Amino acid sequence: MKDIFKKLDKPLLILTILFAAIGLVMIFSSSSIAAVLQYKSTEYHFFYKQALVISVGIILSLIIYAIPTKWYKSLSLIGLGIIIIVLLGLKTYGQVTNSARSWFKIAGFSIQPSEFAKTVIILYLATWYGSKKKFKSIFDTFLPLIPCIVIFFLVASEPDLGTACIIGCICMFIFFTLPFNKNKPMFFIKLITITLIIGGIIFLNTNTEFLNKFLTSTQASRFNFKQPCSRYLEETGYQVCNGYIAINNGGLLGVGLGKSTQKYLYLPEAHTDFIFPIIVEELGLIGGGVILLLYMFILYRILVIARNACNLRGSIIAFGTFAYILTHIIVNVGGLLALIPLTGVPLPFLSYGGSCILNLLVLVALTQRVAVETKKKVSNQ
Repeated sequence: MKDIFKKLDKPLLILTILFAAIGLVMIFSSSSIAAVLQYKSTEYHFFYKQALVISVGIILSLIIYAIPTKWYKSLSLIGLGIIIIVLLGLKTYGQVTNSARSWFKIAGFSIQPSEFAKTVIILYLATWYGSKKKFKSIFDTFLPLIPCIVIFFLVASEPDLGTACIIGCICMFIFFTLPFNKNKPMFFIKLITITLIIGGIIFLNTNTEFLNKFLTSTQASRFNFKQPCSRYLEETGYQVCNGYIAINNGGLLGVGLGKSTQKYLYLPEAHTDFIFPIIVEELGLIGGGVILLLYMFILYRILVIARNACNLRGSIIAFGTFAYILTHIIVNVGGLLALIPLTGVPLPFLSYGGSCILNLLVLVALTQRVAVETKKKVSNQ
C-alpha cells in the first residue's frame, strides 16, 4: 500500500481533500438555518450526515487503490444488472421528492440509484471497450450502449430528465473518445450525432407545443428559464432570481463566511443545488472564481491521467470521471445563471448529497488507480 500511495497523482489527491473540506464547511454554513427552522434538527444535521458519507468514501477509496482495473469487468456487469433492477424497483418503492420518484429512504438516508448508475455505466463501458483491440463493425461499437439507453429511459421516466441527460452526456463523451482510426463511417456517425444534439437543443428551446405535449407541466416550465426575475412568482423564476440576489449581495469580497441572508429559506435547499450562490454571497466573486479555477485544475489533472493511461480501459475510466464532473458543473452553474434550464443537479464535492459525493470519491479513486497502473508500467519498462 505504501508503494501505491507513492504513485498516486498528488495534485489530484490534494484537490480532492481540499474540495471535500470546502464542501463540508459550506454545507454547514448554508444548511444550519434550514436544519433548525425547516427540519427541526440541530444546526449540524447535514454537516454530520455528509461527513459520515465522506468517511465511507475514504474507506472505499483505500480499497479501490489496491484493486487492479482488469478485475472490474465482472463487477461492472453485476453492477449493471443490479442498477437496472433497482431503477425498476423505484416505480413501486421509490420516494417522491420534487415530483420525481428517484429516491429510496433507508436508515434516515435518501439514496439516489441514478447517481450510482453513472459510475456503473463508466466502469461497464470502460471494461467493454477496453477489451476490444479493434472496432471491427458498427454493431460492435453500439451494442454495449443498449443497457445505457435502457438506464437512460428508466431515469427519464422517474421523471428525472436532468440526471438522464447527464447519463447521456457521459455515454456520448466516452463514445467520442474511442480511437476510431481512419474509420470514415464512424466519423460521419459522430458528425450526425453532434448535429442531432444541437438541433434537438434548439428545437426544445423554441417549440413550446412539443414540450407541453410530451413533458409534465413541471418539466416544461423549466425550459422557460430566461429573465428569471421577471417571473418571480414562478418556481424557477423565484429560485434563480434569489440566486442572483445572493450573488449580488456578495459583491467582490463577500459578506463573510456564515453571514449569508439568502440561506434564511429564501433559497430553497440552499445546501444542495443552490450552494454556489451562497458561496459567492459569503466569499464574493473572488471566492467563486477561485472555486471555478480549482475545478478547472482538477479537470486538467484527470484529463492528463486519461491521456497518459497505459490502456484504453483506464483511459475511459478517467475520461468518464472527467465527463461526470464537467457535466455536473455546466448543468448546475448554467442553470443558476439562467443560461440553460434549471435542473436538480448537485455541484460536485460542494453540494450536500450522499449519493453524489460517494460516487465522486469512488470515481476519483478509480482515476487514481489508473494513474498508479500507468506509473507502474512506466517504471517497469
